[in-house]
Formats: sequence, C-alpha cells, structure tokens
Amino acid sequence: MAPPVLGLDIGGTKLAVGMVGEDGRVDRLLIEPTRREEGARRVLERLFAMGREVVDAAGLGAPTAVGISCGGPLDATTGVLLNPPHLPGWIDVPVVAMAAEVFDVPVFLENDATAAALGEYMFGAGTGTSTLVYLTVSTGVGGGAVIDGRLHRGAAGNGGELGHITVRPEGRSCTCGRRGCLEAYCSGTQIARRAEEAVDVAVRTGRPTTLADVPAMTAADVSRAAAAGDQVAREVWDETTALLGQGVTDLVNVFEPDVVVLGGGVTRAGSMLLDPVREIVRHQAMGPAARAARVVLAGLGDAVGVVGAGAVALDALREQDHCGALVPATSYPA
Repeated sequence: MAPPVLGLDIGGTKLAVGMVGEDGRVDRLLIEPTRREEGARRVLERLFAMGREVVDAAGLGAPTAVGISCGGPLDATTGVLLNPPHLPGWIDVPVVAMAAEVFDVPVFLENDATAAALGEYMFGAGTGTSTLVYLTVSTGVGGGAVIDGRLHRGAAGNGGELGHITVRPEGRSCTCGRRGCLEAYCSGTQIARRAEEAVDVAVRTGRPTTLADVPAMTAADVSRAAAAGDQVAREVWDETTALLGQGVTDLVNVFEPDVVVLGGGVTRAGSMLLDPVREIVRHQAMGPAARAARVVLAGLGDAVGVVGAGAVALDALREQDHCGALVPATSYPA
C-alpha cells in the first residue's frame, strides 16, 4: 500500500488535520480552533505545524501529497484562497504555495463541499455509485457532485454551489446577495433565525412554545422541540424539510444521480430530517429519477473535511499516474 496523504481542512471555527490512507481511513486526527482573528499567516502556520505533528505521530513517513479543503471562493488551479466569507480578511492567500514550501510534496486545493462530495463518493455513503450529489446542511448549505465518476468543478472551478438554488422566489435574503435560496431557509443559522422570529410572534399572540425559554437558539433546539411536540417548532421544522425536499427534488431531476448524500450538523436530526425529504423526492421528482435516486445520510461523520481533502489529493495522484503529468492544482503560485 502506498504511503498516505495528509488532509488539511480549514473551517471558520476549526482546523482539522489527519493522515488519510488509500482506503480513506484517517490516522491521528487532530482538531483545534481556527481563531481566524489571528489572520491568515498565523492560522496557516498553526495548521502546518499541526500537519507536521500528525505526520510525526503517525510514523508512516512523509506523505505522498497534501490535500487542502476550504470554503470558497478559491482558485484551485493556482492554489489561491480568493476571499472566503468564513475567513474575513483572507484575500488572495497562496495557500498551496505556502504548504508546498513546508511539506515539499505536491499540494492540491479544493472547495470544502466539493472535497466532501468526493470523499463520500470514494469512501463514504456513495461508494460503488457512478453519479452522486452531496449537500452539506450546516452553518450554510454547500454542495458538490460527482458525475459519471468525475468530480464536477465547473468552468471557473467553483461549481457545485447547490445551496444557492432558489426554493422561494423573492424570499429571504441570502448571504450570496440573492433572495429565496435554499441556504436562506435550511442552513442551521437560518433555521435558528426563523425560529426566533416565530417565537417573537408566538409571545406577542400568547401562543405557548418551549422555545421561548431557549437563550441562544440553534437548529438542534428547534428539531428537539419539534420532536417533543412543540407546535411552533414543528411549523419551523416542517417548512425546513419541505423546502429542503424541494431543493433535493430539483437536484434529482437535473442530475438523475444514483444517490443524494446529506451531511452537515443539521442532519444530526436523523430520520426527522431524512424521512420527509425522502417522501417529497419520491412524490415530486420525475418518475425515472425518483426511482433511481437514493437519499441517504453521509457516512464519514465529523472526519468528512479531512477525508475529503485527502480524497482530493489521492484522486489527483491517480490522475497524475494515469496521464503522466500533474493536474493543474499543483501549479504553485510564486
């Protein structure tokens, strides 16, 4: 078996690092807070130090490559983080060049949700399929797709922004600047915000709800209250699953995938989220697509960021072996 690759995942709240083998298993997973207020250079210095620590602790020798997963927008070809909203002030950061200087091996950069899609395809809930659509329902809603065994990147390298399909025209404002996007309703942030608004109305009209006693609302609070029979919470949750189901139905009709994989923190609600989404897809998607597509929960859990980053590096190395040349993501900027 070839030596593993090193996976580096850069999130807005946490950094995660691990050695990823050819079978997708993670060795020496290490997680620390991002502390993004320190700025790009300091955070990346800590990230690379974590990487060196993991490599040393694993005792498997130097990695064959490094994969980096981070939210976009980014330029995977030049290895530059352009201006990720979850990392304020990180403008035109040449993360691939910086990592290549530290680790002295090929380095590959990919959007985090796109990388997660590849990770689930290679090692998680999409193993053995040909076409997969992945949605991460978390602080925001991201996504990615593998089509006929090839990762979809798009003409500019940032394809797969599935959280920004419209589910309610002229609806709530979204972080992308448009209105009515899936993310504007179904992200953990917006589920909590919609619940707070519903509680304000309930309090004014004298309608009882246990959510009125929650000090800092989260999507998990809403799903728990809905499961316990709180009617206000139930209405918020039902709207969430209805719109998520509508969005997944659109994706099923467009891609006709073997599987739609749902990941991210909001999916910890389990069957309470999955079952109604499945039913909506079954009844609303085009017949052949509805019969072909399974809708399942992600299989990689909290390690998905690191496994996804590792999968990007492994996939690029395989492409290199096949083509006899490095893929464009290893063109390090000066």
